[in-house]
Amino acid sequence: MTASQTVSILHHFSSIEDPRIKQAERKKHELPDIFFITLSTVISGADNGVTVDDSVKPKEDEFIEQFALPHGIPSHDSFGYIFATIDTGQFSECFSSWVADLAQLTEGR
Repeated sequence: MTASQTVSILHHFSSIEDPRIKQAERKKHELPDIFFITLSTVISGADNGVTVDDSVKPKEDEFIEQFALPHGIPSHDSFGYIFATIDTGQFSECFSSWVADLAQLTEGR
């Protein structure tokens, strides 16, 4: 693995600009956490904000422990808002880079 290769979702998606208001106290959830939760549930079959939320609820304690989510799991409205307002071109580039590194590191498996 080279220094530039990583399968870390947090690494690959860290460059996406947060579309939410700049006031930190109004942001209950970190953007990289929202991306990780979303991608991990989409891989498991979720396909919209409600099904992401439904997929996370049974594993809420595990996600909270893993990510130290002081406000719990984001609501389906939070997931929906983020994906309706992020720069989709930026997201697509980050996703493509992540998948390319994942494919290379797993030798296409």
